[in-house]
Amino acid sequence: MTLPAAPPPAAPPPGAPLPDAVVFDFDGLVLDTEWTSFESINAVFVAHGEELPLELWIGFIGTTDHPHWSDILEARLGRPIDRDHWLPRRRADDFERARRLDLLPGVAELLDALHGAGVRLGMASSSPGTWVLAHLAERGLDGYFEVVCHGGEVERTKPDPALYRLACERLGVPAARAVAIEDSLHGIAAAKAAGMVAVAVPGHLTAHLDHSAADLVVASCAELSPGVLGALVAATP
Repeated sequence: MTLPAAPPPAAPPPGAPLPDAVVFDFDGLVLDTEWTSFESINAVFVAHGEELPLELWIGFIGTTDHPHWSDILEARLGRPIDRDHWLPRRRADDFERARRLDLLPGVAELLDALHGAGVRLGMASSSPGTWVLAHLAERGLDGYFEVVCHGGEVERTKPDPALYRLACERLGVPAARAVAIEDSLHGIAAAKAAGMVAVAVPGHLTAHLDHSAADLVVASCAELSPGVLGALVAATP
């Protein structure tokens, strides 16, 4: 089902502060791929007579610094699985599920508004670059982002700040003048450790978690605008 488009964010008044850059997370913020990833992995668990605990998966959201799902399944089964069969099958299933997703509310409108206001845009995702770039390209979003930093480019993913530091470095902006938009606690921690202003947009899997470490928490990107983000940077020590 296609969601109705959110109204475009109001343009900031002339002279209003703007952030130098806004760096977006991907999974769970642009698309609800946290859920489709859970579904595709759990399907493999079910095929082996097991269930992947949702609360365990929620703890993994936003980072790749956790046990691989196949290791977890094999530990529960007490035996190996046929990884040559199940890993590529799961990846293909995950990609097809994600292809059917709509953009999350307000994302397209916020990107248009930031681009129109001349705010530089980047992306920092713990996921592999092939995953992120393929989904951006399929939706015609790749042209918005000057830089796309992914998990394959750093030794440690979120909550380590390396991805956000790399994004700010490539954009050539000071971290304190940049905003990170995130859905996960790991992502918020990474952005704050990098010295950025952090906005939390919790997804339905993370909505019950404590996002108070963020500088602003909103229900969706439809509540954000260049002016809102610029005022946040200006007001944040």
